[in-house]
Amino acid sequence: MCGIAGIVNFDKILNDTQQIQHMTDVLAHRGPDAQAIWTNQHVQLGHRRLAVIDVAGGAQPMTKIHQTKLYTIVYNGELYNTEELRQTLTAQGYTFTTTSDTEVLLCAFIEWKEHCVEHINGIFAFAVWDDSQQSIYLFRDRLGVKPLFYMQSDEGLLFGSEIKALLAHQAVRPIVTYEGLTALLSIGPSRKPGTTVFKNIFELPPAYALQFNQNNLMTWCYWDVESKEHTDSLEQTIEHVRELTTDAIKRQLVSDVPLCTLLSGGLDSSIITAIAANTLKEHGEQLHTYSIDYEDNEQFFTQNDFQTTRDGYWINIMSQKFDTVHHEIIIEQEQLVAYLRQALHGKDYPSMVDIDSSLVLFGQEIKKNFTVALSGECADELFGGYPWYYNVTPLFPWIRSIDERAQLIQESFQKKLPLKEYLQQTYNDEIKQMPTSDKRQQLFYLNRQYFMQTLLERKDRMTMAAGLEVRVPFADHRIVEYAWNIPWEMKTVGGLEKGILRKSFEGILPKEIVYRKKNPYPKTYHPKYTNAVQEILQQRLENKNSILHELFNHEKINELIQSGGSSFQVPWFGQLMAGPQLLAFLIQLDMWFEEYEIELVEH
Repeated sequence: MCGIAGIVNFDKILNDTQQIQHMTDVLAHRGPDAQAIWTNQHVQLGHRRLAVIDVAGGAQPMTKIHQTKLYTIVYNGELYNTEELRQTLTAQGYTFTTTSDTEVLLCAFIEWKEHCVEHINGIFAFAVWDDSQQSIYLFRDRLGVKPLFYMQSDEGLLFGSEIKALLAHQAVRPIVTYEGLTALLSIGPSRKPGTTVFKNIFELPPAYALQFNQNNLMTWCYWDVESKEHTDSLEQTIEHVRELTTDAIKRQLVSDVPLCTLLSGGLDSSIITAIAANTLKEHGEQLHTYSIDYEDNEQFFTQNDFQTTRDGYWINIMSQKFDTVHHEIIIEQEQLVAYLRQALHGKDYPSMVDIDSSLVLFGQEIKKNFTVALSGECADELFGGYPWYYNVTPLFPWIRSIDERAQLIQESFQKKLPLKEYLQQTYNDEIKQMPTSDKRQQLFYLNRQYFMQTLLERKDRMTMAAGLEVRVPFADHRIVEYAWNIPWEMKTVGGLEKGILRKSFEGILPKEIVYRKKNPYPKTYHPKYTNAVQEILQQRLENKNSILHELFNHEKINELIQSGGSSFQVPWFGQLMAGPQLLAFLIQLDMWFEEYEIELVEH
């Protein structure tokens, strides 16, 4: 994967490269292998490269002249139908000087212009400068696996892979409005598609494209799921889910650098591992797998409704069955606390705290030996793996703490930060534009637009902070389109969560794995971690200029600290952010205001 950045300004000649250099430099973690800048009169493009395909020939920014017209691309992502596209374009008269997917993607744009994305299977965020039209085009993949942010100002159009690239421009200030802060504290770490917490900085939503020229800026959606009758029988559905999933995994095993899988022993990561191991074995190679756990977790693990068991037993079953070289990474509590800062800077706003910092540490360990990993995100959202699918309620079921969140706010800020009203309005707005009126289907859609986006953003930002590319085969748009129309009764065949996915891999996975109850990503239960975040938060509150004093009820915060977070009765978000994670979130919030020099304004 890579990092991209750009400046397009039609009001002046862009001679000075200092700002694009700053914007590109701050993305060095996304592309530690190379960096380059391309400039024209009104456009500057920057690229940081993590070399995965055609290490020698895939340098960017990449320029191509076709029929005397010049096109230049900066691209972050991977195409999984590169060879099919290459053959199609060769038949159209195109020639290729590299084996990189970048050149194929650029030729696809030249041939089909803005419709090129309709021909692509992959994860991507890319920009193409069309010199003949004097236009820049931005595109983001259908599921939003790869990030892309932009803003329009007196400096023209600025864009980058991460928010920090925009903030690196001298004309951009880190301004957060009351509405942005309300969003963070109300539905965070989820975000409304297309928004950020920063004033005037926007996210290009998944499956969207953007064109900017001398006349205007326009965006449009180029893909969405389509509701239609599912006519396949149960047996046909089982077979098709297996075929689609297997094909997606095999396509994502293409790499010119070392590749591994993340293995928790759960259904999703085990499916990926099984297919990957068998495929590599056919080529005489042995798959390496990685799992994560925490110091002394066997001693302090506490069973709950979400995490019923630890992962080790099932990981061993999978590793032995498929003859993988397995690596268990143990995260120490001191590391977990120390990396809260790195996690914050990876995301550019407070988020999933130690759940994030552990992933940065995990990625750094994997990166010592591998550049690419495959992971099992998205299957739960597509096939119904979460408990809230079985008791459908209004609003966002992964945010059950809105009353408790609102009670933390200082009385003087209650009206400025109307958390409950914001959550309700966000939900109402989403329901109005749903492609279905079925309540459970609406929940599937909300999961994809919000919860899944949060997890994909987390996986991209935290692993790219370590320079590791993580691919997510279940985010293949063909799987998403097919799963959308599978009836609920078929998705839960046998009365099981993700029953159709389990049935699809019977006979391939060990029976214990097929029928293992879902467990989320592991977290620490060590009192050492709780004690550490209690102490740090208490220290930060000693600073009377801390934003925490201005925003939050002092009694509530002190009660949280004394109880180690247990006075907050429900998880802040999802299934894992509970107890000490809330203390860590407040630490990150305070760090964010201080280190990013956040300016809080009303509008």
